[in-house]
Amino acid sequence: MMLYILKDKKDYSLLKEKLNQSSASFKLLNLYGKNLILAWPDQYVKNISDESIEVAIEVKKPYVLSSNEWKKEPTIVNIGDVNIGSNKIVVAAGPCAVESEEQVETVAKAVKRAGASLLRGGAYKPRTSPYSFQGLGEEGIRILRKVGDEVGMPIVTEIMDTRDSLIFKNYVDMIQIGARNAQNFSLLREVGKLGKPVLLKRGLGNTVEEWLQAAEYILFEGNGNVVLCERGIRTFERSTRFTLDIGGMVAAKLMTHLPICADPSHPAGKRELVHSLALAAVAAGADMLLIEVHPTPEKALSDAEQQLTPESFEILMNRIKSLAKALGRDA
Repeated sequence: MMLYILKDKKDYSLLKEKLNQSSASFKLLNLYGKNLILAWPDQYVKNISDESIEVAIEVKKPYVLSSNEWKKEPTIVNIGDVNIGSNKIVVAAGPCAVESEEQVETVAKAVKRAGASLLRGGAYKPRTSPYSFQGLGEEGIRILRKVGDEVGMPIVTEIMDTRDSLIFKNYVDMIQIGARNAQNFSLLREVGKLGKPVLLKRGLGNTVEEWLQAAEYILFEGNGNVVLCERGIRTFERSTRFTLDIGGMVAAKLMTHLPICADPSHPAGKRELVHSLALAAVAAGADMLLIEVHPTPEKALSDAEQQLTPESFEILMNRIKSLAKALGRDA
């Protein structure tokens, strides 16, 4: 793939004409304040030159736009006053599933007091069994929005269907793509077009490279506000729900300019393991954590065994802050 970074205020119509004549496929987009042309296959475009080109880069990786071959500086994703990918470790916390306004409000106040920056909660719940609680849907998003506004926290929640794009565009600050939809390419493209910050979870059977290629679909639509989330992969191990791939997370951080999040709750499957997995992810360089908190976890309608109490979350936040300080970071 050839990536052309174009000069500011230069006419690139001649370059487009040359690309058309070469029979190459190409895409014009703006990312991170730069006008780019992505062209492929290489053999048609390697020798094309034009005065509008500032830099021509042959990217050999299949994840071109998310690769740090062309963008050396780390990307910082901004959600209001929250900056993901900076020196501060950002924590998003809240219930696995939105059950009621009272439940979300109780958790939101507690996690904000403890130091969380974002409010997470599931409104649409992808469940293995069709008989499990499926979430409140649009009502759940409205509850999140109301409570988020009341406590002053941006909200992050998962989208499952392209038909719900409008409500996510109107109400949600950060859109999550869950593990089961990590390679739902139509959904990835649609979310990319919305232009909202995206939290992209790694599929439970995806390699690191496939994870980055999934991000490529979002960036390809001109949306560079992507945070990659490691949430555990399926292995032979049964002592945990999934295997939190710390090595894969570190590898991804070396391969991309995008910030990295870790979700310790899902791979743990048991609240007793969440603290250690969260701290391990911070030590390995995670820029963000996604943690499930419920006022009464034993009564939760979804993932009861892995959700922390507000008191346990406060202890974890104090530990994260201490570890961050030792690493020269903030939390």
